[in-house]
Amino acid sequence: MTVDLEARYHAYLAVLNERRLDDLAQFVHERLTYNDEEITGGGYRDMIAADIAAVPDLVFDPHLVVVSGDRVACRLVFRCTPREEFLGFTPDGEQVSFAEHVFYRFDEGRIAAVTSLIDRWSIATQLRDRARPSR
Repeated sequence: MTVDLEARYHAYLAVLNERRLDDLAQFVHERLTYNDEEITGGGYRDMIAADIAAVPDLVFDPHLVVVSGDRVACRLVFRCTPREEFLGFTPDGEQVSFAEHVFYRFDEGRIAAVTSLIDRWSIATQLRDRARPSR
């Protein structure tokens, strides 16, 4: 089965951005790994749904996509306004910007493994800088 992984990946991001989370089963295996932890496709969907609930304006914006064999690497950039606790941070009502570097392994056109590194330092810095009293 030959799959255009870059097109497939962009279709997956469209599902996320259009909030069609019930369609994730078309893109994600029933069992996969996320940062080396085995989870179900339903657990993966629930994780994304929780992020969207906490951050209603969350948009997955790919700034760099590289495909090699059965792998996709992407730098996603986010500019969003968390409404609830998100990634361990308490929101301040203001927009934050950060990146995620994420690597996927596909098997038969569906995601079988995800390795994600989110730039939490950037979020922490923005929140800290805004919390400082002005002089």
